[in-house]
Order: sequence, then structure tokens, then C-alpha cells
Amino acid sequence: MGIGFGPPPTLPPMFRVCVYCGSSPGRGERFLEVARELGAALATRGHGLVYGGARVGLMGAVADAALAGGAAVHGVIPHGLVQMEVAHQGLTSLDVVETLHERKARMDTLSHAFVALPGGYGTLEELFEALTWLQLAIHTKPVALLDVDGFYDPLVAHLDRCVAEGFLKPENRALLLRTRSVTECLDAVEAWRAPDRRVWPKRAP
Repeated sequence: MGIGFGPPPTLPPMFRVCVYCGSSPGRGERFLEVARELGAALATRGHGLVYGGARVGLMGAVADAALAGGAAVHGVIPHGLVQMEVAHQGLTSLDVVETLHERKARMDTLSHAFVALPGGYGTLEELFEALTWLQLAIHTKPVALLDVDGFYDPLVAHLDRCVAEGFLKPENRALLLRTRSVTECLDAVEAWRAPDRRVWPKRAP
């Protein structure tokens, strides 16, 4: 699934995956089930979890499952959202920061990979910032969708439209890893090789 070539990467002793997801549970149980499966799988593989620090919705589900499996879980939450998103008080570490910008920067610093479960505006904003930073080589970490039951089908179709209309280069479209299961997702981010490419090549005069 990874872009680039070479032998499988050597993962750091504590490979930390940043999970973006909703502070709501979504409808039905399916989204919660996959969030819990992801948290448990991170623990089984010996990975750490970095996330937005809430104890509600998909955020709380992935954190609780990871903690139950013995994983280190690091939350990052802005002061203004401590009450709104109900900060999780049982984490390995919880950073309370001042702004959303600080939250995202701190999560990036802590993480080796980014995974997006279903969510709303906040999840999408975090996902696309991580992708933009990857496109600009601000970081070289994998960014993956964990596409639960086709939740992200319309989004993927729109990205393909962006390519067709000339707003997104095919090589940059390929930076987003789309996966359908927890196993496929974690295998993909573990195997990721960042592409060796030039960013923003000079235009001919």
C-alpha cells in the first residue's frame, strides 16, 4: 500500500498512531465496533495511540479499547474543549493546550502515522491538514482512511474529481491510503515508504 520502494521500514520502539475521529458515536454500533477494534489492535501490535483526548464518541471508544489492551494513550485537547468534548481522565498522558493549532501541532510531533475513522468537520479538517503537510513535505508520515462500510466513498469520489479537473496531481492524490479494515489499515501505515519526489516543481517561464 505504501508509496515508494525499498525494504520494509524499521518501526521505532514505540510506534504511535494518531487517530482522528468523531466525538459522536455515529448511528448504530458499527462505527463504535471498528473504533474499539482499532484501539485493541494498536495494543496487540505494541503501538501507542495519540488522539484528541475526549472520553466520548468514537474518540472515547478507541482510547478505552487501547487502554484495556495495555497501550500507551496520549490525548491532546484544547482548554476550551475540555468540557465540550469531556476530557478523558484515565489516559496515560493528557496535554491540555490553548488552541486547536497547538493541538494539531502537538499530535503531529507525537505521532508516526495518521488514521482517520469516520467523523465530521473536525475529523476532515485534521485529515486534510495532515495530507497537505505531507504533500508539501512538512512531514513524511503515512495518512490513511479507515473507510468503514464505504463511509468515505463520496469523499474519495470528490478527490478523483479534483484530479480530473486539474486541481490535484495524481501523485498527490495517491498519498492518501484508503483501507477497508483495521488489519489492512495498520499493515499499510506500518509498511509506508514516503515517495522520493520534488514538491512544487518550478514552472517553465
